[in-house]
Amino acid sequence: MRYYSTNGKAPLATLEKAVVKGLAEDKGLYMPERIKPLPQEFFDNIQDMSLQEIAYRVADCFFGEDVDAESLRKIVYDTLSFDIPLVKVEEPIYSLELFHGPTLAFKDVGARFMARLLNYFLKDPKYLKDAKDLNVLVATSGDTGSAVANGFLGVEGIHVYVLYPKGKVSPIQECQFTTLGQNITAIEVDGVFDDCQALVKNAFMDEELNKKMQLTSANSINVARFLPQSFYYFYAYAQLKQIVNSKSSNSKFVCCVPSGNFGNICSALFGKRMGLPISRFIAANNANDIFYNYLQTGRYEPKSSKQTIANAMDVGDPSNFARILDLYGKSHEAICQDISGATYTDQQIAETMKRCLTETGYQLDPHGACGYQALRDGLQEGEVGFFLETAHPAKFKQTVDDICDGDIAIPERLQAFMKGTKQSVSMSKNFNNFKAFLMKQ
Repeated sequence: MRYYSTNGKAPLATLEKAVVKGLAEDKGLYMPERIKPLPQEFFDNIQDMSLQEIAYRVADCFFGEDVDAESLRKIVYDTLSFDIPLVKVEEPIYSLELFHGPTLAFKDVGARFMARLLNYFLKDPKYLKDAKDLNVLVATSGDTGSAVANGFLGVEGIHVYVLYPKGKVSPIQECQFTTLGQNITAIEVDGVFDDCQALVKNAFMDEELNKKMQLTSANSINVARFLPQSFYYFYAYAQLKQIVNSKSSNSKFVCCVPSGNFGNICSALFGKRMGLPISRFIAANNANDIFYNYLQTGRYEPKSSKQTIANAMDVGDPSNFARILDLYGKSHEAICQDISGATYTDQQIAETMKRCLTETGYQLDPHGACGYQALRDGLQEGEVGFFLETAHPAKFKQTVDDICDGDIAIPERLQAFMKGTKQSVSMSKNFNNFKAFLMKQ
């Protein structure tokens, strides 16, 4: 499989190069040159398959030409050592709970897969002598940092730098990547998420820096991070088939994705191209409504991100919009046929969290609340829908407790992170300062 750049001005890349480099030379995002459809028998029998079996079949379509079957199976099965259950909230709305992994967030899937795939490539003899020089740069608005840091923790020959906006991630999220030490360095940037992302992108494009260090990214700009996220959409469909007792691939299933940098919904759209029978998608935004406005007007107008209680979605210039545009041949009309949008203020998110808990007993986190409400508002007669509960509500304990007048229990896995000592490097949003720091490493 070869990978091309969304900007169309870089040479085709192998999977190995796309994963190790992260970003194409022309600053575009890598896209696989082919999206292989899965056979009908796969969908006919999917309800009888395990999460790992489903994920392996999907992974084989993307990575099977470049990774031997035994290694790919091991990568998939190691990655998915936890369940991703579909839980009924109310008729006909279900929550796909993506918080059962090590850091209790959906990004555990992509981050763990990427760490294992990168490790697979680094075992290649031509990389062994340089493995110690491989540096992973990742910008986070919350959950990416913890998932990537924990996915790569202790991986020999790889150092991870997590850039996060000062004061704009929850205390528990911050604990998950600032207390690890070892091969993880947390960098606290005096700015917003978009500033962190700009520092990472500029680092990839800096010739002097790249001569000194071998750099890659673990953000959803990396194909090894965003493509594996398609696994759980197929598994959600398998569970829906069981629940509604339907053998028909024409069932009207709707998926709602809380959206920030758009890697998650982008992987779902890849799934649809592979034959996944989800009739349409809803992209739920918080006050950062850039994609929602694009759907309404056909104009993409990035803005500075706004800080909200759904902080992992606080993105004003979502990177993966370029992939969605490319996937649909830049056709606004075609995009609107598959995706609708919704946007919610902090007050609306809070009201949704309270009402859902009172009426159904289900505790939403602020991001899941966007997904749940958009699905509730957008479902049509005869449709069954699921939304993504992307992180455990306890990761936003103060916010959730304040809104819902409760005292949500903190799972043991989160408590363990909170016992550690914060270790971080303060950094301005000026690239020259960041570059100077890296050059000294």
